[in-house]
Amino acid sequence: MDLSFGKQYEDFRGEVRQFVDSHKDKQPGGYDGAPTPKEWQQTLIEHGYTARTIPKEYGGFGAQPDIIESRIITEEFGRVQMNTGLGGQGISMLTPMLLERGTEAQQQEFIPPTIRGDISWCQGYSEPGSGSDLASLSTKAELDGDEWVINGQKIWTSSAHIADWIFCLVRTEPDAQKHQGISFLLFKMDTPGIEVRPLVDMTMKANFNEVFFTDVRVPKDQIVGKRGEGWLVANSILGFERGSLAPPDAAQARLNALINLMKSETMNGQPLMANTQFRERLMKIQGRIMAMNYNDMRLLSARLNEGQDAKLAGMIVKLQGTELRHELEGLAIDIMGEIGLSFDDNPYVRGDGSWQRHYMYYLGLIIGGGTNKIQRNIISERGLGMPKEPKVEAK
Repeated sequence: MDLSFGKQYEDFRGEVRQFVDSHKDKQPGGYDGAPTPKEWQQTLIEHGYTARTIPKEYGGFGAQPDIIESRIITEEFGRVQMNTGLGGQGISMLTPMLLERGTEAQQQEFIPPTIRGDISWCQGYSEPGSGSDLASLSTKAELDGDEWVINGQKIWTSSAHIADWIFCLVRTEPDAQKHQGISFLLFKMDTPGIEVRPLVDMTMKANFNEVFFTDVRVPKDQIVGKRGEGWLVANSILGFERGSLAPPDAAQARLNALINLMKSETMNGQPLMANTQFRERLMKIQGRIMAMNYNDMRLLSARLNEGQDAKLAGMIVKLQGTELRHELEGLAIDIMGEIGLSFDDNPYVRGDGSWQRHYMYYLGLIIGGGTNKIQRNIISERGLGMPKEPKVEAK
């Protein structure tokens, strides 16, 4: 039985491997002559290794979707922990949503500069009283002539302090049912009336922010979808978000780095890879990453083939991925022993402190983007058809 992909794909793998091997020392980094992240992004787009299936008229490579080619690119980049280009909410969440639901004018205006990295985005969803129950949001937008006037507050807004634009959920129909009175607006973060206050998280960095809107005026045509139907747009975004928070290809690259760490770190003169307890933990993580990779291929296949039901497969990505990454980063810290407690400018820190940062970051993501406890409820009720959790009436 021949389980290979065949000559066509092996030739493609050779092309990707040649690029990876010839460019692995030309990635962004702290050395003279290193490309900027935006320059590197353009190189990847030109070769079709990012924005691969985005049409050329929107700045992408314009290739036809191909599950096997996508998998080969992921495998070869992960093999040497190659920089996979820019990410973020604009590229991984807003762009695919605009391809599905945006107007031609919006696609032309926003997709090319977003995937090039010329525009960075943040997401205005959560509010102090509307976290898990997002549809109860109260930030309002009222139409005044040709402009929306926005007042309210958002919280846990990642990257708001550095973002150029925001995609934001606002209530435009105050008398409608809560899911039906929401609209989806796009506007610049330097618009008068916007105040950003940083929030320091567990990584000791201000990755989150509070955002306040006071009479913020936005052109009325900067709405995606119809007025009052923003919940449909929001759900598209949430689907892309949950799939992007802990993708299996990033976990695979991180696993390869962990394996190298276990080969180089020693205890009593022996590499940690020789320790049976650590090796057993590694193999369990390796098996779970393999399962997530195959689940990812199932999702890719479902997007290309109408009629395939991969709803449940998509629901588990965020839940499994964030918990898996937190466990993976934790294993790296454990094998380093006391050195694993190093931070910042400690001379013994490994990997520039990335293991510790990612450990805390993914602990946060187990809560962020919809808590994993709520995600389990969604999986059980909507994915497995189990009885809904009983609601307790307010007294």
